[in-house]
Amino acid sequence: MDATMKRLILFALMSVTSSLALADTLTLKPGHPDSYIVQKGDTLWDISAQFLNDPWRWPKLWGANPQIANPHLIYPGDRLTLVFIDGEPRLVVKPQLRKSPEGRKMAKDGAVPAIDLALIQPYLVNNRVVDPDWFGQQPLVLGGESPSRFHVSDNIVYVHAELPKGQKLGIYDAGRIFTSKVDDSVLGQEIILSASGRVVESGPISKVELLTNLKETRAGFRAIAIEDDSLMSAYFMPKPARVTEPAYVLGSEKKLREVGKLDVVYISQGSSTGVEPGDVFSIYRDGETVVIDDEGMPVSTIDRNAYENLLAKFGSEQAIKVPDIYHGNLMVFKVFDKVSMGLIMVNDRPVRADDKLTVPESANLRSE
Repeated sequence: MDATMKRLILFALMSVTSSLALADTLTLKPGHPDSYIVQKGDTLWDISAQFLNDPWRWPKLWGANPQIANPHLIYPGDRLTLVFIDGEPRLVVKPQLRKSPEGRKMAKDGAVPAIDLALIQPYLVNNRVVDPDWFGQQPLVLGGESPSRFHVSDNIVYVHAELPKGQKLGIYDAGRIFTSKVDDSVLGQEIILSASGRVVESGPISKVELLTNLKETRAGFRAIAIEDDSLMSAYFMPKPARVTEPAYVLGSEKKLREVGKLDVVYISQGSSTGVEPGDVFSIYRDGETVVIDDEGMPVSTIDRNAYENLLAKFGSEQAIKVPDIYHGNLMVFKVFDKVSMGLIMVNDRPVRADDKLTVPESANLRSE
């Protein structure tokens, strides 16, 4: 190997090493405070956003203090102070003790959560993504004692199965079927909770009393036993996702064309590819393909003719793809086999179905 090649390889290795080091370095926001008093209603993400360009990296910001790494020990009134340990920024906590007029210690308000749990609490138990064949085999709601086609709380509905008396059930409506845009395989079926119920009479056709309803229950819905493991943990430790195959946004939970910060989306990865609650993805929109016409002029997507569209679709020396565009970050909070649900935590631009998901980059790398 000649000397020139050795120098090129060394330069490449140094560049990669520098990029990795930069990616692992916490970047403080310009004008960040030196200290902060925790307020009621704060989240760990919100507090980190006071100090960091990448607030999802709050575990590293607080990693030097084992007490503050536990969110149950951070309360409104606590003072957080920014210090530097071995050149790295860290937050340390000075607990604020509450005392009664008589001088006795009082219980603190609720501990600060990682994110605003009110935003995702309904989805922790309500929405699921399951195998469509399995869902089609679940007990069928045939109708109810009421002559109405729609049934609500306190109504009795008939379920075509012999179910144990006293068993608690979720009544689900079929939603969208998600498919892979890579190979058209089925990723799962969305099912939407309409009501909860309890079996009050067992038999070949069981009677179920509806206890609560999120929407009206109708014949054709399915009854599924409520299991304890469906009540998921509401504590999330954010970490960079591991992207092993193409990942993208499947759609909005609310079926909106575009969504933004604090909206919930479905994504095309699940436990089968190693996705876990707390995984953070960056969201990108595919960069436009610009076609160079016969006169050497660039033609944008909206101005292309049919021939130029073919060049862009099938590839050509005349077709040039510009860089992908950063749209934001999301954090996964609920995982199924091949699909997960995520909360958009940061968005610079609206998020849509088919936006791609990548390993999150630091803001300082994106700005280069």
